[in-house]
Amino acid sequence: MKTLIALIPLLPFIGFLINGLGRNHLPKGLSGLIGSGTVLGSFIISCMLFAQGEFSAVPVKYFDFINVGSLKIPFAFQVDQLSTLFLLIITGVGFLIHVYSTSYMHEEKREHFARYFAYLNLFVFSMLLLVMGANYIIMFIGWEGVGLCSYLLIGYWFRNVDYTKAAKKAFVMNRIGDLGFLLAIFWMIQRFGSVNYYDLFNPSTGIIASLKTVNSFEIVGITMLLFLGATGKSAQIPLYTWLPDAMAGPTPVSALIHAATMVTAGIYMIARSNLLYSLAPTTLSVVAIIGAATALLAATIALRQNDIKKVLAYSTVSQLGYMFLALGTGAYVAAIFHVMTHAFFKALLFLGSGSVIHAMHHEQDIRRMGGLRGKLKITYITFLIGCLAIAGIPPFSGFFSKDAILLNAFQHDKFLYVVGLITAALTAFYMFRLLFLTFGGSFRGTEEQRKHLHESPAAMTIPLVVLAILSIVGGFVGIPEVFLHGGERLTAFLGPVIRTEHAAIDHSTEYMLMGLTTLIAIGAIVFAWVRYRNYREERSGGFGKVLENKWYVDELYDSVIVKPVGALGRFAHTFIEKSGIDALVNGVGRAVNYSGRQLRWIQSGQVGSYVLLMVVSMLLFFVLQFFLRK
Repeated sequence: MKTLIALIPLLPFIGFLINGLGRNHLPKGLSGLIGSGTVLGSFIISCMLFAQGEFSAVPVKYFDFINVGSLKIPFAFQVDQLSTLFLLIITGVGFLIHVYSTSYMHEEKREHFARYFAYLNLFVFSMLLLVMGANYIIMFIGWEGVGLCSYLLIGYWFRNVDYTKAAKKAFVMNRIGDLGFLLAIFWMIQRFGSVNYYDLFNPSTGIIASLKTVNSFEIVGITMLLFLGATGKSAQIPLYTWLPDAMAGPTPVSALIHAATMVTAGIYMIARSNLLYSLAPTTLSVVAIIGAATALLAATIALRQNDIKKVLAYSTVSQLGYMFLALGTGAYVAAIFHVMTHAFFKALLFLGSGSVIHAMHHEQDIRRMGGLRGKLKITYITFLIGCLAIAGIPPFSGFFSKDAILLNAFQHDKFLYVVGLITAALTAFYMFRLLFLTFGGSFRGTEEQRKHLHESPAAMTIPLVVLAILSIVGGFVGIPEVFLHGGERLTAFLGPVIRTEHAAIDHSTEYMLMGLTTLIAIGAIVFAWVRYRNYREERSGGFGKVLENKWYVDELYDSVIVKPVGALGRFAHTFIEKSGIDALVNGVGRAVNYSGRQLRWIQSGQVGSYVLLMVVSMLLFFVLQFFLRK
């Protein structure tokens, strides 16, 4: 068992080494086989562990990572209910994305094709390390690993300067959040003497279980710093602007980042720390407010985006806001549930958009598409399923997970519930706007594009079909009590790791809330159909222009942060470094050089002169000694 657990992250890492080191020699088919096969192996082992059901809060230790005085941090994995669920999501969805990539990236040169799969494997390895680690240090190693891989994959086409800028933006913004996470780790070591989950969160002997103080300065400080880390990785206000720019990378990379790996890290970290957050209601309130605000803000921006991937990117930011809204209201299980369903339908939507881009010869503007339903039938049907799931139409998966979030928000804070409800309506509207503009109406592309329209190869459509099926049935994993006495099996499954405490709600009220959400979503879809079934240009002025320009947040950051920091850097370079430090150092060098040039004239090469100087020096010495004694 110990070896099997280690193989889960080790297999993708081996794939990374083989593809990375052999990128100039491996055939493209073999590179794709190695990259996909290693992740499939991890998925099979994860399924075996899940099927055996032998979960334990006791970590599996391999060696001492840090052992200094009383501080002992092992390199250990913890395979419990929470980490196992994430293992299935990461390796399962990740494998489908790898398979899809073998066809989508076929035009790449051999060495770049292998490099791409090496990066993908390293990405999966880092995410597995993040969720399997038995302490915050191992989590942080994986945390930094996914940050590195996002930089490498977003800037995969590194000859494009704009793409490398997007990669740097993602890297820098994540470093801001990562600093908060790192400070929280130091604070936990100082306060608790350990960062091991078993020491902190064991229900009977854990340090957190013994604490009685609520909202103490230290608990709030630690949880706020952890949340700062989560806002970076999971793209929440104010550190969300990197994620839409991450569309610079290949489309399968977008699917991997948005659905199965990086952006879910923040939700995982807070869910893992649920006992700690339950002692900090102040922090939970901040998490809920930031989550709701992010969900609404990103949804409004998505209304007027015309890049097919940008719409989905802002949709991800919005759905992540939903998850943080759930976390902030104490509905940790609902947040994890939405992570799972979102992984299915968002991977489906991104890969579906990749199929469209593939058919349109890299065109991404939905205003130049239309009429694709007849030529891309599989893509259209699966994309439609993804739209129904994210819109929350029953019985698709997004309905159940989104309902769980809104239900808890309704019990916790009516204002946050209304924000969530408005966001649900906007989500249904902008997703079906995307669907109708892309697949409906008449074709608006070039005649050359029309001639070459075709359905994607099987390596791309099969993952779409599998994800579409999961988007239909995935919600039944967490079916609530009111449906066929489901008993909320997901809550019971995660019970040993996540303690949930929320007041029961009357079934009639729950049915009413479900009906209201569904009616609002259907109304938004109908409105989108009326507005976009026949294409016409949207006016770019007024409030629409504000939304097209994403509320000018990037421009605000550029004016308030980027330009002042750049000006400070130029000032420091010109006046402090060049006129100050460099001038001082160079001045000393010039003085020594000048002194040497003057003193060398003394060196005449004549022995008599040297003897004379020696005699004169001795006479001066004796004269000075005589006067000093007097």
